[in-house]
Amino acid sequence: MPNPTAAMLVIGDEILSGRTRDANMHYLAGEFTKHGVDLREVRIVSDDRPAIVAALNALRDAHDLVVTSGGIGPTHDDITADCVAEAFGVGIDVRADARAVLEAHYERQGTQINEARLRMARIPDGATLIDNPVSAAPGFSLGNVHVMAGVPAIFQAMVASLLPHVTGGQPLLSQNLRIQRGEGDIAGPLRVLAEEFDDLQFGSYPFQKDGAFGANIVIRGTDGARIDAAMARLSAAFPE
Repeated sequence: MPNPTAAMLVIGDEILSGRTRDANMHYLAGEFTKHGVDLREVRIVSDDRPAIVAALNALRDAHDLVVTSGGIGPTHDDITADCVAEAFGVGIDVRADARAVLEAHYERQGTQINEARLRMARIPDGATLIDNPVSAAPGFSLGNVHVMAGVPAIFQAMVASLLPHVTGGQPLLSQNLRIQRGEGDIAGPLRVLAEEFDDLQFGSYPFQKDGAFGANIVIRGTDGARIDAAMARLSAAFPE
């Protein structure tokens, strides 16, 4: 059986403006790789309701699961939960279990819950909560869409809460060989090797440092023996 496929939807004007550098995609890709989930697509959209809804519907139709990042805080521009509800055609309101989590959290802090903080307890009908051990405000899952915060520490904690409930496949393995020749010299033999080992993924990534140049060739797949065989052939073709 092939590994399940996934997409990520990063939401926020701050990402597109360059004010904030996204770290969540890199983290999610690494965790999914270990869990046997193939991250196939990442989209970044602004804080625009029609754009978010359209992207959600496209991605959830095309992939086994979708993870969103950002837009579930207490301010007016945090509209992800509303967009998910619209995409699925369900209602949304403050939910008792989410409210209880927030009330307990703010009580421990000696802080009073207010209308803005209650926005983080608005959950689409039919969704299940994703635990947030960092700041309490939960994410949620609805269908194959999993909604998480954009703050990296919170996002990572939510991914850890989600993964035990995601059925993965075979972890993606990889090996790397650095070849000190230009890509124009290695492209032909590399193409032949990739065609022979068509169950594996071959990537060529140029480098230039301290006067040396060449390419890092990465071979990826789920079968360690096949990767070993392909790497042996690659090493023999380009002995250093």
